[in-house]
Amino acid sequence: MALSTTGLQAAAADGKAVYEKTCAGCHAAMPPKFGDKAAWAPLIKKGASTLTASVVKAKGDAAERRRRSDADVKAAVDYMISQAK
Repeated sequence: MALSTTGLQAAAADGKAVYEKTCAGCHAAMPPKFGDKAAWAPLIKKGASTLTASVVKAKGDAAERRRRSDADVKAAVDYMISQAK
């Protein structure tokens, strides 16, 4: 059981994997586009916790997001921010 829990925690921390599976489709086509420094700059100024809270609040909008934990969302947001700096 401990190995299983550890595996889940590691998966939740993999923001790139979460992004690629859940977020990439929309953020490749719609703003803010992945890696677009100008588009992400004002969002980054709001802070990662504010962005994460916004996505968590909106999780009900898409089936795939509903299946993601808040930790997964945070990891994906952190990854997207890191790629837009």
